Amino acid sequence: MKNNYRKLKFSILLETVLITALTVLVGGFLLNYVVDGIYNDSFAKGFVKFMEAFHMEEQTAIHLYWRLIGNNKIFFLIMGFLLLFALFFYIALTQMTRYLDQVGDGIENILSESSEPIHLITELKPIEIRLNEIKATLKRQELEAVESEKRKNDMVLFLAHDLKTPLTSVVAYLTMLDSHPDMSVEERAKYTHISLEKAIRLGDLINEFFDITKFSLQEFELEPVDLNLSMMLEQIADELYGVLQEKHLTCEVEAEDNLEVEGDPDKLARVFDNILRNAVAYCYENTTIRIDAHMKRGDVEIVFQNEGKKIPGAKLQTIFEKFYRLDDSRSTETGGAGLGLAIAREIVELHGGRIIAKSDDNKTQFVVTLPSKNKQEEGDSDEVHTHSGRASRGKSGRRKKVQRKKKK
Repeated sequence: MKNNYRKLKFSILLETVLITALTVLVGGFLLNYVVDGIYNDSFAKGFVKFMEAFHMEEQTAIHLYWRLIGNNKIFFLIMGFLLLFALFFYIALTQMTRYLDQVGDGIENILSESSEPIHLITELKPIEIRLNEIKATLKRQELEAVESEKRKNDMVLFLAHDLKTPLTSVVAYLTMLDSHPDMSVEERAKYTHISLEKAIRLGDLINEFFDITKFSLQEFELEPVDLNLSMMLEQIADELYGVLQEKHLTCEVEAEDNLEVEGDPDKLARVFDNILRNAVAYCYENTTIRIDAHMKRGDVEIVFQNEGKKIPGAKLQTIFEKFYRLDDSRSTETGGAGLGLAIAREIVELHGGRIIAKSDDNKTQFVVTLPSKNKQEEGDSDEVHTHSGRASRGKSGRRKKVQRKKKK
């Protein structure tokens, strides 16, 4: 960025040279034609006459002139040149402050939310570019905030509407059970089970309300430790076994041994769990979810792949935004408040990584990239970290493959 100010530097240098040259020319003229020229004797005689007006003798006045002025000519010349330079430099500053006025106008353009782009003089072109970038960024963030708030309000309305369905069903079935004490055991068990399912769904919807509120207020704080991702991914796949069974799914984990990062285990577990639950919600039944973790260019890359409907390109760009749900139908059986992937992206970025989504006609991939522990140590060699603890390390060996199979 510094090299982009060459025109500004050259302009200031040129103005300084011109000021110096003007000072020398004017000072030289005054020295030759005024100080040492036509006014040389006149000034000395005038000084003597002035002192004689105060009843000082002529010889004493002449002696005083040489003592104060005549013998200190060099000093007065230097002071005269400095005063001339200061005068001309002050006049030139008026031109230089034009740069500050231009920057001030650009900032005022941003604050006034004008739709007109910022235009500065040629010397300030780099600042013009940066101010226009800042203006565009602020505008984009404003639009994103408005859109996010709109999605949030829509989601609250949707959830409020969805709350009525399970609540109405719970009340209806409990009323039926209460008003028919002679109901058969089979029917009573059936209606009790349905009431329980509806009550559980009602609880899930209420939790989504709390998630929406908490996401706007919380700030994620990491508590990093040395973490073995190979073991974590296998553990998360184990814990997801019951959810997989409901949709007759399998999960395969293939990870290189001892993939280590420095990260917050709880936060990263939340990331992987959110991605996997999203995959379960939108994949075809009787298919396999695959998790592959490996080193790539000094980073750890984790790929989550599932078989399902293609995510359109436009939706693929917004899938990580807050309160966004892929399911436009707002099915009460799929999706939540649209926070899972937004939270996942925020946590991954806090770890210095990135997350992207890819989708074709049959498969969808979520790719999480995290800096490896060795890479982090190289970047932080001059820093001191304190950790709350250390995760256990796995033993070295061949690549592991864990498969969760459905029951026959």
